[in-house]
Amino acid sequence: GWKDAISTTIINFNNEKMQVTWTATKLFPSENVSFSYTFDEGKHKVWKPCPTYLLDQDYNSGCLFKTEGPTLAISIRNNNGSEELFSKRLKSDFYIKPNRPENVTFFWKEDTVTVSCNKPERAAMCLELELQYKSKFDKDWQSRTSKCCCVGEQGFDPRKCYSFRVRLKRLVPYCNVVDYSSDWEAETFWMNGTLLDSCDNDIKSQSNTVIVLSCLLAVLLMIFILLILLCKWQRLQKSVMPVIPDPKYIFTDLFNDHNGNLQEWIDKTDHAMVQAKVEYEDPECITEAESQQEDEKNSDKQGPQEKILNFSRAAENNDSKAAQIACLMPTSNTIASFAGFQIVMNDDMYVML
Repeated sequence: GWKDAISTTIINFNNEKMQVTWTATKLFPSENVSFSYTFDEGKHKVWKPCPTYLLDQDYNSGCLFKTEGPTLAISIRNNNGSEELFSKRLKSDFYIKPNRPENVTFFWKEDTVTVSCNKPERAAMCLELELQYKSKFDKDWQSRTSKCCCVGEQGFDPRKCYSFRVRLKRLVPYCNVVDYSSDWEAETFWMNGTLLDSCDNDIKSQSNTVIVLSCLLAVLLMIFILLILLCKWQRLQKSVMPVIPDPKYIFTDLFNDHNGNLQEWIDKTDHAMVQAKVEYEDPECITEAESQQEDEKNSDKQGPQEKILNFSRAAENNDSKAAQIACLMPTSNTIASFAGFQIVMNDDMYVML
């Protein structure tokens, strides 16, 4: 019974070659065993020695030979072949590992990708085609399986670069007792129906775009912050340190007319102030009686050139001597004010209010 319990691995490579392996150092640590096989049935079997051994630390650990039929019998014996250590009978068709898919083609239409390959000559009904894909932004492969030998999938973004790989799988348990699949076909890179050498360029371009946009956003944010700080600084500066007026704008005539000559500007300003003081000097006020006497003296020479101004408050009281005070003024229609009084013309009189 222990002979049947020995673990072996059996692979039928596309029904062309057989490979039988065992753990030599664990099962037979003390001796180097021999292997023989046969595809014959019945009593008249012809056992064949292993044509090619597989070695593990100089011990025979497996045998590689040609597939010659659907039924296989194997036997492992000691080194001289006198004692059988392990034997097994099996169906070689249940251990088939298919070859890679051949002539794989991709058809890209909008967001749908269809992958197909050549149909194998043997047992195509026992095979299915598996498609795996992912973009460079995906962590895991996405898988899609269909009957041999065409598979399609939707939802692809034409702006992304995708990696594709395909393989053939043997159906379990209808055709195989072991879940064997072919090796993956060479990985290809596609973007919107265009075959690329790799997706690295796509990642670099998108990374460069992200970097440029990030830098631009950072610059705009810095400018915005600087403008805010500048406005706040100007407000703080005005509140803490008021602006000192520039004398150039206050004393415009000093810089424009006198080119900054202070003495010349002072002399001219003093002269103008004295002249203005003389022109607007308050006239001497005299009483009405004195005014009449002065009129009589000058009537023959000059004629009537002055008018008598009465205070409105005195006129209302009709007190000609106590309340009326007349001021001599030139005859004019101009209304003027001086020394806190206002001169108003009423008929032919100038009234000081």
